[in-house]
Amino acid sequence: MRPLHARYPFFRSAREAVEEAEVDLVNVVTSEPAVVERALERIEGALEDADVGETHRRTRVELLSYPVARVIVSLVDEHLLTRKYAFAEARTAHDRFAYDLEQSVELRSVQRQQLTQDLLLAEFDLAEAVRETPDGYAVNVGTYLALAADKRNPEWRLVNRPVRDGEVSIQRSELLALVAQAVKQRVSEGLPLAVPAVIGDELTDECARVRAALADLDLMRDIDTVVPELFPPCMRALLDQVQKGEHLAHHSRFAIASFLTSIGMTTDEIVDLFEVNPGFGEEATRYQVDHIRGETSPTAYSTPSCATMQSYGDCVNMDDLCETIAHPMAYYEKKLDDADEDELTDWREQQTTNS
Repeated sequence: MRPLHARYPFFRSAREAVEEAEVDLVNVVTSEPAVVERALERIEGALEDADVGETHRRTRVELLSYPVARVIVSLVDEHLLTRKYAFAEARTAHDRFAYDLEQSVELRSVQRQQLTQDLLLAEFDLAEAVRETPDGYAVNVGTYLALAADKRNPEWRLVNRPVRDGEVSIQRSELLALVAQAVKQRVSEGLPLAVPAVIGDELTDECARVRAALADLDLMRDIDTVVPELFPPCMRALLDQVQKGEHLAHHSRFAIASFLTSIGMTTDEIVDLFEVNPGFGEEATRYQVDHIRGETSPTAYSTPSCATMQSYGDCVNMDDLCETIAHPMAYYEKKLDDADEDELTDWREQQTTNS
């Protein structure tokens, strides 16, 4: 087992090293507590920081913590956990790729095995699909589409990219981002695993710890990310009317104001949003929003349900997801859960910059 395997435990050579060592996971989870604890650190880091943390000083512990973490994620079997874990492994790998590839020749010479770009591309079967150009890199269109499919930023859309002779032009940073997508796909592959009962029984306490972390995450997460692109169709329509300065009926104003309050917008931000509306009065609008928020009333008001939105005629432009939920907030939570973590991070940073 080599340091490179511990650093990149999802590499095929790392898996082969584990197989050659004839590692028995039953023995690992019963007699190597450091491995199990590091596996938990990977998962909890994914939930809290979108990162699996620093490598353990012992190569064996670090390498074996990866398959054990995948086992625990499989036993818990929650979509949100699986998605966040795969993203964190990929994000950590991306940072390590960037760092390792920039190391000096002198530093590389003292290491027995060093990450190289050729090795990295070969690992994910990208050697034939990517070539270096004078301006950066060119990647086969099919490969690009497969790896950029989850990227929501407009810059990743094929129509916004230079394409020539079946190849997409990209820069080095974008190449590493695409390789990170390949990591995420590999980590997610096969999850949840079929875990033998003898292993599952040994990890009961660890699974309970992860479920508790997930529960805390749900309790702590008042939705603090304002992403209009992910709003339910009814709220996007109301927001569009607000921004166009169109008159809204009282029930419509209540619906959009209560929704914006519930997703974390401040009273000042909502007042600023409504300023373009006909008949806007700052004092009255501020009072109404604070009333909805519960600051000038005995209770905070929640966003109307889908049934209420329908009864008032505010339910419009229904999509497939609308058919499966009963509340606009449930729609938004589902969209946030399914959104790419990179994009959510970008949106949060943009909000911080603009605030």
